[in-house]
Amino acid sequence: MTTFTYVATDTNGKKVRGKENAENSQELIEKLRQKGLFCTSYKDVTKSKASDVKFKFKTKDLAFFCRQLAAMLTSGISLVKSLHILQSQTENKKQKQVLLDIYEEVQKGRSFSEAIATKPGVFPDLFVSMVSAGEVSGNLDMIMNRVAEHYAKDSKTQNKIKGAMIYPIVLLVLLVVIFIAMFTTILPMFRDLITDESEMPALSAVMFAISDFMIGYWYILVAVFVVIVIIIRIILKTPASRLKYDEMLLRLPKVGKLLRTIYTARFSRTMANLFSSGMQMVECIEKSVGTLGNSYIIQAFDDVIENVKRGEALSVAVGRINVFEGMFVSIIYVGEEAGALDTILEKSSDYYDEEADSAISSLVSLLEPVMIIFMGIMIGCILAGVFPILYSGMEGMGNM
Repeated sequence: MTTFTYVATDTNGKKVRGKENAENSQELIEKLRQKGLFCTSYKDVTKSKASDVKFKFKTKDLAFFCRQLAAMLTSGISLVKSLHILQSQTENKKQKQVLLDIYEEVQKGRSFSEAIATKPGVFPDLFVSMVSAGEVSGNLDMIMNRVAEHYAKDSKTQNKIKGAMIYPIVLLVLLVVIFIAMFTTILPMFRDLITDESEMPALSAVMFAISDFMIGYWYILVAVFVVIVIIIRIILKTPASRLKYDEMLLRLPKVGKLLRTIYTARFSRTMANLFSSGMQMVECIEKSVGTLGNSYIIQAFDDVIENVKRGEALSVAVGRINVFEGMFVSIIYVGEEAGALDTILEKSSDYYDEEADSAISSLVSLLEPVMIIFMGIMIGCILAGVFPILYSGMEGMGNM
């Protein structure tokens, strides 16, 4: 008898975790079905943990994997053969081992969704759910195409954000380097020009005090910085603090609007894919909001899920929590009334993707001059503190 840990959903879409003894995975899934549970993932806890491969698909790699698998399935190649080809062509050793394990499980008679469920953490929950829905509907190739497009767009958005932030980050690093160089290297060169420290201007005195502290006690500054980083990381791991932090991000000027736009695009795209695959509404909502990664929105959607379970329309429930803008709520309402929620959500996700691109460009264009202004202020303060000393020193040399 084997002991399994599992994650399942009940008929209401609620996530359930637990342990169950069974001879094999098929018996486990059957036992859970008898209890009214649908298994989304499971793990054999009797196996040695050393045999587990620690690997997680990147968004870009997952999009490529789905696209390749969809192309082969559409052309008539069997799933087993497709998985064999994909694992044999993969160069990444860890990814190759994961695909080989899945290929072997499918060869033994397990379904594709059951095989990938044995690799918790390797694939996102959304991917596992979509594969399961594709197998049930018999349209795995079409589902893989939709999933590939979904992750390709996610990867494109991530790359745009990373690319847009390169220049501001370079400016920030340059700002820090100039600050350190000014106070530890350049400013001490003018100390010999000081004849009477009591007559030194207040700004100059403060700047030389900062310089002396940075040179003599730099290790304290490093230790304080490390401690602050560790404390922030610990605080953000606590649910209450994380909730406040995520809420604060949404309320920040410019940044909050950008995040809401990105979240709207991701939510609508995920909902469209899940709903079109035939999943229940409650499960679609749960999994869609779970992809956002914002604890404040996830908590707010607890009320949405409960209200939808009671029979309330999704547009009404979403409009009540005031997370997304009113136009998006209206889009959901139109989709519900027309009976084409998946189609209209897919189109709205494209619109909000474009809005997110525009918001990212706007935010970056705002950050660049702010960084330059800070750099100018810092250099200006240093010059304002040094010039009186330089002037008095030159004056003293002239009187000699």
